[in-house]
Amino acid sequence: VLELLKGVQRGSEDRRRSLSRLRWALQNKETQQKFVRLDSSIQTLIGLFTSSLADMQMEAARCLHELSHSSDPAVAEACLPVTSYLLTYLSGYSVEFTELCLYTLGNLVVESEAVRKQLLPQGIIPVLASCIQSPHEVVLEGLGYVLSQLLQAKEAPTEIIPLVLDSVLPQHMLQLVCSGLKTGIGAAVEFAWCLHYIVCSHTANAALLSLGALPALTSLLLDLASEIPEDAPEGLELLVCPVLRCLSNLLADETGCEVQIQDERLLIALFLILQCFLQQHPFIVQECLWLLNNLTADEPFFCFALLSLDLLPALLQLLPCSQMASVLVLTVLCNIAEKGPAYCQQLHQQPALPLLLPTLMLPDPEVVGQCLELLHLLFLHCPEAAADFVRQGGHRALEQHQSTPELQERVRALLDMVGQPMGASAFSPCHTTLSAFS
Repeated sequence: VLELLKGVQRGSEDRRRSLSRLRWALQNKETQQKFVRLDSSIQTLIGLFTSSLADMQMEAARCLHELSHSSDPAVAEACLPVTSYLLTYLSGYSVEFTELCLYTLGNLVVESEAVRKQLLPQGIIPVLASCIQSPHEVVLEGLGYVLSQLLQAKEAPTEIIPLVLDSVLPQHMLQLVCSGLKTGIGAAVEFAWCLHYIVCSHTANAALLSLGALPALTSLLLDLASEIPEDAPEGLELLVCPVLRCLSNLLADETGCEVQIQDERLLIALFLILQCFLQQHPFIVQECLWLLNNLTADEPFFCFALLSLDLLPALLQLLPCSQMASVLVLTVLCNIAEKGPAYCQQLHQQPALPLLLPTLMLPDPEVVGQCLELLHLLFLHCPEAAADFVRQGGHRALEQHQSTPELQERVRALLDMVGQPMGASAFSPCHTTLSAFS
């Protein structure tokens, strides 16, 4: 490492070759740590990085980029002197050079709070805002990467997100996400995650809503669903996931949001996405169900639409997918049942009970507990469901949970309801919006 550094410093004709060899050597973790401890190592790289020789400048940028991959905060902090130059060169002489500077910045801010604290007063947010109208997909993708790393920092809600909101970034991010199918999925994915991290902070939702985030993201989801049957681009699920999360969290955080998107096509889009990704990308099922829960939690519009569009059979088929899917499907069913007798009668007529009985036999207390909540609502609003439940042997399935401490009280209450359908209940209504994954 020392010899390579000396070769770089000597300024001989072999300097570029030494620099290229150094770049490859810096892919090694131990080499990175040794290099930053050498006297004048970073200063030498900065000197070449800021030189007027384009080939030397590019090789030095590549060396700095290799250093930025280090998971050692000491290496990131050794690179502190280069951050102001990285910002300056975001308006660099080539797309490749700009892209390299962006990813180097993004890597450095991940590992070091000291780097982030230095970059904020240096004006990283205004500089990034000036880059967001670049016509180059790779620059936009790199920019999205830097922003997503900054927005995940622990100090983001108080120190970074307010600066982002005061810039043009949110509006342009939303536009780029919504045009992702035309301009390229890579950048759209990065910016969709950026919006998700902003929403998860719960400090900026009003600002995003004022920009029309809900109708814009809803429209995008409809477009994404329409792409699925034939011309779905590769990696579409990577964009669908953060878009679903953004919508779910916006709905969970702001009461009354669902009134703004009373469009039954959204349900059809959700079930198309579920059907498409169920086998190859089952994690999308969970994301769709989070959103479906938050759509049906309060307003009856989507509960009615789900039943009138005959989507209940497709929902019930998701019960065995996974533990989390079971809980979420049952929660959505509870949201529907909580709306009253007419909804419970429809659930009973579909019929839901035969599919609930195997779920009730599972050993998972969380799944069984949610199933008990649903049965309570069905029996309360639709007494004939209780009679059918007994005829199908459901009371025996209930009895096997009488010794489970967290289920005992609810099991006894349900057994009482089966014997006396109009009797008092130990249950409270169950409906809640859920914050999606943060």
